[in-house]
Amino acid sequence: MSANQPNEEFEEGHFGGAAKTPLRADAFELSEEEKVEKIERNMREILHTLGLDLTDDSLQGTPRRVAKMFVKETFGGLLPSKKPSLSTFENSYKYGEMLVEKNIVVYSTCEHHLLPIVGRAHIAYISKDRVIGLSKMNRIVDYFAKRPQVQERLTRQIVAALQEALGTDDVACIIDAKHLCVNARGIRDIESSTITAEYGGRFSTEDALRRDLMHYIQVETEFGV
Repeated sequence: MSANQPNEEFEEGHFGGAAKTPLRADAFELSEEEKVEKIERNMREILHTLGLDLTDDSLQGTPRRVAKMFVKETFGGLLPSKKPSLSTFENSYKYGEMLVEKNIVVYSTCEHHLLPIVGRAHIAYISKDRVIGLSKMNRIVDYFAKRPQVQERLTRQIVAALQEALGTDDVACIIDAKHLCVNARGIRDIESSTITAEYGGRFSTEDALRRDLMHYIQVETEFGV
C-alpha cells in the first residue's frame, strides 16, 4: 500500500462520527513532498501578506520549515501509515487488576486556532486475556495528538484504539491539558487547564473503579538515585 493511500481500517472508521477526524475523501491523493511544496507556497504568501521581508536571512527558509513541520511532525498523525503497530501479548501471568500508565506527555494542536495543546494523558485498562507494551500507549497518544484536534475527540480516539487492540471495553483515558488558544490569546488565562475523560466498560459503570483510578493518578512517583 502506498504511504499516501488510506487503509481500509481508517476509512471504515471504528469510531463514532463525533470521534472521527474530519477528513475529505481526497485527503491522501498528494504525496508528502507535494503537500510540503504546496504549503510552502501558501505560507510564503501568508508571510508576504503580513508584510514580512522574505529575503531576510532569518525568514527566507521559514515557509519551507513550517511546511515540513506541518506535514512530517505537527500533523503527521493524519496519515494512517504513521499509526503505530499495537501488537499485544497473551496475559500469561493472569494479571486481572487495573493497569495504569500516567503522565503521558501530550503535544497536540487546537483545530480552531492552530495553537498548541500541551498536557498529560493517563490511561488505564483491565486485561481480559491480552496485554499491550507500555510504550505502545505512549505511541498511540502521540499518533492521535499529531493532528488538528479537540481534546474531547482525542480522548475518545485513544480509548477506541486501545479497546480494539486489547479486545476489551475496559479502557479509560483522562487528559489534563493547557490550550494556548485560551492561555496565549483572547482571555489570556494562563492558569486554566481542561480535563476530559472517556470511560469504557467497567470504568463507566463502577464508581469504585473510577475512584481507584483517580487515586492512582494522584500518587506521587519517586525514584531513588
